[in-house]
Amino acid sequence: MSNKSSAVSISVVRRLPRYYRFLSELLKDGKTRISSRELSDMMQLTASQIRQDLNCFGGFGQQGYGYNVKDLHEEIANILGLNKIQNCILIGVGNLGEAIANHIDFEKRGFKLVGAFDINPELIGTKIGGVVIRHSDEIEEFCKDDPPKIAVLCIPKESAQAIAERLVALGIKGFWNFSHFDLTLSYDDIVVENVHLSDSLMTLCYRVNEIFK
Repeated sequence: MSNKSSAVSISVVRRLPRYYRFLSELLKDGKTRISSRELSDMMQLTASQIRQDLNCFGGFGQQGYGYNVKDLHEEIANILGLNKIQNCILIGVGNLGEAIANHIDFEKRGFKLVGAFDINPELIGTKIGGVVIRHSDEIEEFCKDDPPKIAVLCIPKESAQAIAERLVALGIKGFWNFSHFDLTLSYDDIVVENVHLSDSLMTLCYRVNEIFK
């Protein structure tokens, strides 16, 4: 595989999980190979776009054959780093945090949930996602010897920036942020994914209303 990832646009990177998901379904269906045209029909992308995206990482198809589904699935998993499990912690175990811990299969997506933290005394000492919930005051002690690399933030937006800065100082390198706040961190080696579920819902609202105009 050609090492071109440093020059790959974020729009291409954001399509990779979708490729992985569709290829996973093809594997379940027993499909062994697929052309870019067939894949484009499934994914509602052009065949040219698919070839361009995959060529960013060296290209994996063969003229007249298409793509080997299993091989391409594995290559995309390697590109995404799903085989390099990173430890992560969950900050905030309210309704959303609970849902994420219980229903996201972290290890299939390159992560292992190793800790969960909250300030609610009723939650401290209970378990979620296979880990014991600790008080947020214990984060520093927990991260002291072997800091996780990723933090999932399910906390009020008023707390997000301060908590994130605190976690950066402890060695956290990536944030999956659900705090309804566009988290920004001015460090070259820190990655943030801000997730706004309500944005998607409002986009749906607009598109539905357009139908009835």
